[in-house]
Amino acid sequence: MSSPAAPPTVKLAEAKTMTLRDHVINILRLVVKELRSIRADPTMLVLVAYAFSISVNTVATGAVTEATNLSVGVVDEDGSELSRQIAAGLTPPTFQPAVQITARDIDAKMDKGELLLVVEIPPNFQANIIAERKTEVQINVDATAVAQAGNGANYLKTAIANEVQNFITGLGRPPVNPVNLVVRARFNPNLKTAWFSAMTQVINQITLLTVILTGAALIREREQGTVEHLLVMPVVPAEIMLAKMLANGLVILVAAMLSLQFVVHLWIGAPINGSIFLFLLGTALYALVVAALGILLGTLATTMGQFGLLAMPVLMVTQLLSGSSTPMESMPVWLQYTMRIISPTPHFVSFAQAVLFRGADLTLVWRPLLAMLVIGSVYFAFAMSRFRRVIFGG
Repeated sequence: MSSPAAPPTVKLAEAKTMTLRDHVINILRLVVKELRSIRADPTMLVLVAYAFSISVNTVATGAVTEATNLSVGVVDEDGSELSRQIAAGLTPPTFQPAVQITARDIDAKMDKGELLLVVEIPPNFQANIIAERKTEVQINVDATAVAQAGNGANYLKTAIANEVQNFITGLGRPPVNPVNLVVRARFNPNLKTAWFSAMTQVINQITLLTVILTGAALIREREQGTVEHLLVMPVVPAEIMLAKMLANGLVILVAAMLSLQFVVHLWIGAPINGSIFLFLLGTALYALVVAALGILLGTLATTMGQFGLLAMPVLMVTQLLSGSSTPMESMPVWLQYTMRIISPTPHFVSFAQAVLFRGADLTLVWRPLLAMLVIGSVYFAFAMSRFRRVIFGG
């Protein structure tokens, strides 16, 4: 008895000869599908809006590292014109108005957290300055607030030295220092942390949300079973993957540019020194690179919970070692080379800071762009291999 004939094999779209125009049309249609899917997820849209608006402003203006509004006490045992001048020179916004206290009150007020800094001016302080005798001023610091204490102590020493110098100059004497050093800060003359933090937060949100949106889009289709519908459509894996990358990257790109213009520039007041168009091109390239990373993570996980657990350490390591939070130069040399080889984020941070802060043009930032392109090509090839194997079984 002869065996029944085998059913005819269904040819996938990959076997069909397709022109470039067919591929482009398929990708555009799939992009529209992905955008509609994103629009149908209001929670994700709210997350994107929050991340690029309120979150950027909160991080930039809420976590300030420069010393401001420092509480200072003054123990004036001299009672001279110079000591009163020093106390009067401690002015807002760096310092609160100086509080006159006695020496026995120092420990109690610092223990209660009422004063962060206390200046003790010894007796005969002005007389010793006039007579050019060696004298000292003691500064007590509450170091439980490490950042404020360290910066505040330096500001306080500078303020005291300036008042002493002004007093000496008022007596008609030449300046004590033979060289007058003048420091001018470029690109951020007032050294406002909020300007730097706001742009850094936009960079971090681009990385975070592009990976999450792209990977979540793939995981959601796998969990709902709708990804199987694509298997019977005349599309190839590269078109599906590119559509997800382009659609989610486009959403993040639009949100990032709106955030940069309306939140960073208009709301926070940070100037944008470079070309917005050049930053747009670099951000578009970077968004595609990290979108490929999101696809890769989406193929390694089978559920949304697994994807979240997998994405968290990857994103944390990527951002913490990108150079946006801490300088790359502060890391071990081997780690610097490793991150620049395996991660596109350090190159994007270098590119974005050069363009936005220093106004660099393409001749100065082409190397980070080239590095992102090379790393992105590797990510894309690896993600495509995983995507074919997991989704199409090929």
